[in-house]
Amino acid sequence: MREVRHRDWFGDEVRDGTYGYDLEALLAIEPVVPPAGFEELWRGWYAAAREVSPDPVLTPIGRQGAHEVFVVEHTVADGLRLRAWLATPADGQARFGMVHGHGYGGRDAPDWSRVPDEAAVIFPIARGQGVFNAGLGAPTPEDGHVLFGIDSVERYALGRCAVDLWHAASALLDVVGPLPLYFVGESFGGGIGALALPWDDRFVGATLVVPSFGQYDLRLRLPCEGSGERVRHHVAEHPEAREVLRFFDASTAAGFIHVPVRVEAALWDGHVPPPGQFAVANALEDLELSVLPAGHIEYPGLDAVLAESYAATRAHALRAVALAVDGSTIER
Repeated sequence: MREVRHRDWFGDEVRDGTYGYDLEALLAIEPVVPPAGFEELWRGWYAAAREVSPDPVLTPIGRQGAHEVFVVEHTVADGLRLRAWLATPADGQARFGMVHGHGYGGRDAPDWSRVPDEAAVIFPIARGQGVFNAGLGAPTPEDGHVLFGIDSVERYALGRCAVDLWHAASALLDVVGPLPLYFVGESFGGGIGALALPWDDRFVGATLVVPSFGQYDLRLRLPCEGSGERVRHHVAEHPEAREVLRFFDASTAAGFIHVPVRVEAALWDGHVPPPGQFAVANALEDLELSVLPAGHIEYPGLDAVLAESYAATRAHALRAVALAVDGSTIER
């Protein structure tokens, strides 16, 4: 494997964000095989989550672009009430619903870049994160969110965050009615989405952008600047945690996803090592792959890459919904 330094993009030399992998090598990375009981565990969690009434309470905050926006508070499995933004089309009935995840640390506001005008959308914020849920149900990222409960499969924060996505979906559908759902998640949100998607047949498609939590066999050997570094050091000191992480590998879960998924995976990424991202993509049955120059960093031409990516997600969502609703396809 070769070492590449992106001095041209970033000025000073930085850690090699390719980790020595070129595209051919990345496309050959295998996902991690599931441990015994993996599918049964996740299906059991999903069945239990569907028994919980979301009991959403909406507070209107006004129109933003094509949507009427609300703050929503809703119930999750262990009795917590989490808050999110929820939005409905201002000029008519929603055609489908979208659950839109976020990167590690939460979000400060809705992001409309990938949301079609005809979609109702919920922007959940993970427990412990963001402006609404910081410290609620889990520590903040600064205080060790990614390690919270890592000694227990039942309590690990990543699993609880994935379960919370199902509750967010239920809250949205409680408000807008029985619509097909599409998922969008980036980095942390992409990895959590990959964990949640296989078991919930309400979702008809997804976009996962530079997804995290993929291929722990490699991830735990690759130093990074993201939350994975805390996990890597923890497992080095507490090797028994590796057995817990087997149930939260996004590349393992992706092998159980049977709906169309668009993945945007980066060739260079110092926060989420590319081998983990591509392991998620390589596991998928119905994949639309977009190879990005880099992730988690600004670089020349980024605005054009983002504009193309945003449009591609909106188009992929509309195709996935059309295919699920009546078996039709629409032109790209």
